Amino acid sequence: MSQGYLTTHVLDTARGLPAGGLQIVLSRITDAGPAEIARMTTNADGRTDAPILPKGQFAVGTYELTFHAGDYLRATGQDGAEPLFLDIVPIRFGITDAEAHYHVPLLLSPYGYSTYRGS
Repeated sequence: MSQGYLTTHVLDTARGLPAGGLQIVLSRITDAGPAEIARMTTNADGRTDAPILPKGQFAVGTYELTFHAGDYLRATGQDGAEPLFLDIVPIRFGITDAEAHYHVPLLLSPYGYSTYRGS
């Protein structure tokens, strides 16, 4: 069983707060396309209550975190005119070490975002 796991954290950089209540979908990218393996919502700290991909389910491969930013921006009054500039934010990344901790945070505002491999 692998010891690696995947976590995420969403920060609302426009408000200077964690982004609580934001839905996240994790998919594994296969030859047939994305296959959903987890769906979670961030807590008040902008994190999921458990690893989005826990030990034992973690494997080498290509994955995609899909952040439902538009729903969050609407709920927090940051939506502006429709269609939103940012709505669904996909981040596709590779896992090469099944024994490591991968942390993929999202720094979000209504008109921009960034990510990186955290620790």
